[in-house]
Amino acid sequence: MAELATVARPYAEAIFQAVQGTATPAPLDQVASELDALALLARDAQVRSLAGDPQLAAERFGELLLSALPQQPCAAVRQLLQVVLENHRLATLPAIAAQFHQLKDAAQDRAEVVIQSAFALDAAQVDALLPALERTFDRKLYARVELEPGLIGGIRVRVGDEVLDTSVRARLDAMRSALTA
Repeated sequence: MAELATVARPYAEAIFQAVQGTATPAPLDQVASELDALALLARDAQVRSLAGDPQLAAERFGELLLSALPQQPCAAVRQLLQVVLENHRLATLPAIAAQFHQLKDAAQDRAEVVIQSAFALDAAQVDALLPALERTFDRKLYARVELEPGLIGGIRVRVGDEVLDTSVRARLDAMRSALTA
């Protein structure tokens, strides 16, 4: 079976184009949060077991999923959900949401920066770090902080496939390589 990301890509691109192509487009952030809510439902074990029930029609199952959401999503998200369910692709919803976020970020010239730190960073530290990272990576960034005790100290920053590693662990590894070479 094809990898979920490969299967999800056309769905994510289709909803992105559908949202942008309507006369009154829904805000991309709104669509992203609606897709995130559906992705959260798709990860639930009980929801996945219901999806496998042959007696439950895709249309009825879609109505059940939509009723579980705090607010009704836009028409494009409802249509996407129906197509996904008709094609038995419920498991792709988290990957569709992730790829939609990537498309949205690219359209807004933004990116997520993952900051890994050996110690917890407070909001003020992250806010102070972001302007320098935005200059380094030449784009607007929003941060996600992960705790990684193995770094010993310092931080490792990842934006897409670009990595900036200023951790103590990286420096020790570089010294080890230099001494054994």
